[in-house]
Amino acid sequence: MSREQRRKLDDRLRLQGSAKPQSLEEMRAGFAALMATMKVPAGVQTVPTTLGNRPAVAVDPVDPAPNDRPGVILYFHGGSFVMGSPYTAMSLTAGLVDRTRIRSVSLDYRLAPEHPFPAALDDALAAYRELLDRGVEAASIAFAGDSAGGGIAVSTCLMAREAGLPLPAAVMAFSPGLDKTHSGASVASKRGLDPFFTREGFAVTDAMYLAGQDPHHELVSPARFADLAGFPPLLLQVGTNELLLDDSTQLADRARAAGVDVILDVTADVPHVFQAFAGTLDEADQALDRAALFLTQHLR
Repeated sequence: MSREQRRKLDDRLRLQGSAKPQSLEEMRAGFAALMATMKVPAGVQTVPTTLGNRPAVAVDPVDPAPNDRPGVILYFHGGSFVMGSPYTAMSLTAGLVDRTRIRSVSLDYRLAPEHPFPAALDDALAAYRELLDRGVEAASIAFAGDSAGGGIAVSTCLMAREAGLPLPAAVMAFSPGLDKTHSGASVASKRGLDPFFTREGFAVTDAMYLAGQDPHHELVSPARFADLAGFPPLLLQVGTNELLLDDSTQLADRARAAGVDVILDVTADVPHVFQAFAGTLDEADQALDRAALFLTQHLR
C-alpha cells in the first residue's frame, strides 16, 4: 500500500480546499479545475453525442479491434448534483474504457439549483430508455457513476424497475452519495479525515438539489429507504476517509438483505472518488482494475 502517495495526496487536497464560502460559480469553476488535473489514458477517443435529449460524450478505444467487448457503460458524473460534466469525469470513464475495451457514454444531465430533484434522474432514465429503444440489450448495459453520479446509477435502476423496463446487467459506483439524510455514523466519525466534505457543505448543496423536497425519499436516500429486490449485481467502491463511507456500507447491507449480489470494496486511508487519481495513486489504478473486471464479468 502506497502510504507516502496517500499522504501526499491528502496534503495536496487540503491545500487546494477553500476555507471560505464560495458562490455556485466559484464551486463549479474550482471543481472543473481540480478534475482537469487528472490523468486521462491516451488509448481512448471522445465524440460529443446526445442521449435522451441531453448532451453526452461517447468514449471509445482509439483503435477498435475485432475482439473488443460489446456493450455500453452508461456513466453519470459526480459533483454533488450541482457541478461537473462528462469532461470532469473523463479520467474515470476513460480509465474504464481503456481497461475493458467497452464503450462508455457519459451523460450531461441537468444540474441543480437550476434543475433540482428529480431532473437529473429523469434525464438518466430517458438516456437508458433511448439505449433500449435503439436496440441495445439491457444485458449489455451497465450503469456506473461517481459520487452524486453513483447515486444516480442506483436510483435510475430503481426508476427503471418501477417503469417496468428490463434492468441493466450491473451497477457500479465510486464513492456514491446515497443518503441525503446523512444519518450514517461516518458523517461524524470521519470528520476532519475527509479533505473534501463537511456536514455544513452537504447542507448547502443538498438545499440546491432538493429545493425543499423530502430527503426521506428512496430516490435521494436509497441507502436508507430503497427496496433493492431484483437488483442486478452491484459493486460499491469507497475509501475509509470519507464522510460518505456509510452510504455504501448501508446500501450493501440492504442489497444483501434483498438477496442481491453485492461487492463492498473498501480501500484504507483514501479520499472521496480516489479512483480519479489513477496514475498518481497506486490504489486508484488497482481499484479501476477491479471495477473493470466486475464490468467485463457481467456485460454480455
